[in-house]
This record gives sequence, C-alpha cells and structure tokens, in this order.
Amino acid sequence: MNEVVKNPDALPVPESAPTEVDKAIPAEWLAEFEAAARRPLEVRMRFAFIKTYKPVLDDAPYRSFETMEEYRQWCEANLPSWLGYGRA
Repeated sequence: MNEVVKNPDALPVPESAPTEVDKAIPAEWLAEFEAAARRPLEVRMRFAFIKTYKPVLDDAPYRSFETMEEYRQWCEANLPSWLGYGRA
C-alpha cells in the first residue's frame, strides 16, 4: 500500500450522482479537492500545515509564568487581539 504515485492527478475518481451541495460548489474547487484527496497521506500532511508568523509569540524561544492569571494578563497587555488570546 506504500506505492509512490508519480502523478496522483491521473488516478480515477469514483463517479457518483451530484448532490445539491456539489452543484453549489464551483467545479474548480471540486477538481482541486479531488486531486488532493488522491494524493498519498504523506504528501497531504506535508502540505497541510503552513507556518504563520505570530507577532510577539514567535519573538522569543519560550516564556514561562507562575500562574495562569499572570499569563492572561501578559496576553492582554502584549498580544494583538486578532490572535484570539484575549478573554472571552
């Protein structure tokens, strides 16, 4: 089962009747999804995660706090709100 697929886009796709959801999804999106679904898991995992720089969080190798409250206060004072580390 660990065959290397040289051209995963060339594999056959099982045909099924289109549903209402399928009709609402652009054909280009479906084609991209189907091509990705045919790729081996190792390839899909390699491209599944994107490293995104997070301001302040990525600027130090680590931080430690004595209490959760101290951590929460640090987040509120130092992190941009769009990162989602503020209190709910």
